[in-house]
Amino acid sequence: MSKKKRGGSRQPELFPRSRVTKPIGIEKNHRLVILTDETDWTELEERAETIRMSKVKNAAGRPPHMRVNLGAMMLKATRDMTWREVEDQIRYYAPARYLCGLTETDWTPDFTTVHDFAVLMGEDGVKLINEYVVGWAVDEKLADPSVVVGDTTAQEAAIPHPNEMGLMAAFMTSALAASKRAGKVFEQFASKVARQVKQAREKLRHYRLFAKDKSKAAKNKMVAEMTDVIEAINRQLGRAVEEAGKTASRVTKYGIVAREKLVRLQQTMSKLVPQIRYWLKTGFVATDKIISLHVPELYSIVRGKVGKTVEFGLSWGITRLRGGFLLARLALDRRELQDTKFAVKAVEDHIALFGKAPRAYAYDRGGWSKKNLATLKELKGSKLKVEEVGLAPRGRAGWVVSESTKEKLVSERAQVEGGIGAVKSSRYNFHRPRARSVRMMGACGQHAVLGFNLNKLVRGLAARNGVEVVG
Repeated sequence: MSKKKRGGSRQPELFPRSRVTKPIGIEKNHRLVILTDETDWTELEERAETIRMSKVKNAAGRPPHMRVNLGAMMLKATRDMTWREVEDQIRYYAPARYLCGLTETDWTPDFTTVHDFAVLMGEDGVKLINEYVVGWAVDEKLADPSVVVGDTTAQEAAIPHPNEMGLMAAFMTSALAASKRAGKVFEQFASKVARQVKQAREKLRHYRLFAKDKSKAAKNKMVAEMTDVIEAINRQLGRAVEEAGKTASRVTKYGIVAREKLVRLQQTMSKLVPQIRYWLKTGFVATDKIISLHVPELYSIVRGKVGKTVEFGLSWGITRLRGGFLLARLALDRRELQDTKFAVKAVEDHIALFGKAPRAYAYDRGGWSKKNLATLKELKGSKLKVEEVGLAPRGRAGWVVSESTKEKLVSERAQVEGGIGAVKSSRYNFHRPRARSVRMMGACGQHAVLGFNLNKLVRGLAARNGVEVVG
């Protein structure tokens, strides 16, 4: 007895079904549809092309699908997802295809294409697009640039809590793993330090199992012994790096990546070992202490919060316009955007973007100083002159605005915390982003702020037209 084929119907149809793909209807009040229809894509493409041409060596090669990549970047910003999820959304979700301008084709970009475009744009490219969105909101009267609030915040990195033994253990593990693919010179290095690696692992295991019951002096002695071993391994690695640079042996693909990683590890550990010894000797943390072996540019940020006195990552300056729209600025280092400096820098950035200073400006007491007050208000003829300066005073100093203005500015100042909390939520993922470099952490931070502004803009446009947003 023959097996009958499973699936379908055994009764033939009188008229065969059409093979034409059925179109999928999209609601006109879907947030992605509203965003697509209202956006000036020509302006966005010109801004993106400006950033692209400033970073590529020349214009040779096939130009990118600018419209598609910009749509994919905006899709990811409005709701945090991985780049693989972005590809799936564009391939199977009709509003996402509409946002990317792909409703008339079956082609879909893969996740590497849109990710490479995001890397090319970087933090400055996403910032430029976000400035366009905020300017758009101002033109639509949804944001008011005459009343501005500034504040600083920290973007935590997705790294384990830094401690000396953990950093040294990570160095040892990473160096041995990379040595397997970096060429014969580094394979010989791994065999030479095998005894020292075994010794370091024993010390690490002993520390993790028994350090809880030891005194501080005993713990420091264990850390010092581990530092001696790691320093010896790092010296051997330095010799291997020098020897690899002199030899004619070449590596390709993963070997090149592994060799570059070993060079970075050796340089980072050469800076970290003296910092560990300084801490053991004095009990104080060294200046510019390295807190991550793989992203050494990260730094600690003292916040003084209850339950979290220190955060590890990057500093940001946030500027809020009346209406709730945000502008973000990434600090180049830990000292650039301290409160006393950003209180003035926020107004400078505002003037550069909108052409004039805000009428009213608020900042918390961290930005208060007589110098800042003079810069923002008292110096006649200064382009930074602000009519109503609402810097919260310190000590016995008083407000320099009227009581009614003070209440309004305090209310505006309180609302910036809500905006910062929103971009740090899981929807936008400003906090602890999936990034392995400072450059991509900056791009992820701007992505979060861009998504927050895009969703706010769509809701504002829909409310004005009496439309209820879906999706």
